[in-house]
Formats: sequence, structure tokens, C-alpha cells
Amino acid sequence: MGKGLIIYQSKYGTAKKYAMWLAEATGFDVVETPKADSRALKEYDRIILCGSIYASGIAGISFLRKNRQALIGKKTAVFCVGASPYDEKALEEVKAHNLKEDLREIPMFYGRGAWDESAMSFKDRTLCKMLQKAVAKKDPSTYEPWMTALMCAVGQKCDWTDKKYLEPVIQYMNE
Repeated sequence: MGKGLIIYQSKYGTAKKYAMWLAEATGFDVVETPKADSRALKEYDRIILCGSIYASGIAGISFLRKNRQALIGKKTAVFCVGASPYDEKALEEVKAHNLKEDLREIPMFYGRGAWDESAMSFKDRTLCKMLQKAVAKKDPSTYEPWMTALMCAVGQKCDWTDKKYLEPVIQYMNE
């Protein structure tokens, strides 16, 4: 498979959980983005960024952007984590927003994360409540998948993480 590095950025723990599962499955080294050393990238031929999605942004994507030159010639992938169920259209929008210009050729994979309002920061909890109120005004028959998931998760503690979501990125790294 080659020598690999998993770089992760996790706010509430699900991206870290997936990064650790990936390390277990691949034998790759793991480092959190603030501790990642761009000079160390030259030691690896495979790189996976594992980051959660927040307001359409992938946590840690700035590390790839900042170190794009060091990634040339390396098999690179992004594994992003979100609370919503898989939705092709929504993920294409996330990819277009995050993997543009010199990063657009990097494949992106997705795994469903978790939802726990009690663990959220005040700011995140407030933003989610505002979003829930806005969505609640809509006709449920017009909800997009993420809206349905949001409304079903209100007041719940949910963990949708599953190692099965890692299979496509592991397969890609093995090619």
C-alpha cells in the first residue's frame, strides 16, 4: 500500500474516530492538523485528510491548500464527515466549495458522523437551533435529505459512525 499519513481535524471527535479507524485498517501514521509538519510530507507517498464538515467547509482543508506543492505526485484523498445521510448533490456542492483549483482532482469520500447538542459549543448549538427553526417553517415534503436529518436529530444523541464508510477510501489507497 505504501507509506501513508492521515491528517485529521476534529471538533467533536468523529473525524478523529474515523482517522484512528483508518490508521488501524491501513497502518498509516496519524497526526492532527495543528501538529502536522509540512516538511514531513516528503516521507509519505499516500496522504488522507480526514475532516468534519462545518457550514459546507471541510475542517483541515487549508492544510492541503497550503501544502499543495508537497502533495504533487502523492496519492491524496479527502475523507469528510458530516451529520447528514449521504446525498450526492450536497456532496458535490461541498467538493466544489472546498476542492477547487489545484485541489479539484483530489477524490473526496464521505462518512456519516454524530449529533450531540449537549456536546456542542454554545455558538454551534445556537446556529443549529436557528437553522432548525428556519427549516421547521418549510413543508416537510420539500425537505432535502440534510433537512430531514436535522429535524429528526433535534434533542437526540445520535452516532451514525460506521467503519463501512471507510471501505471506498481504503480501496482507493490500495489501487
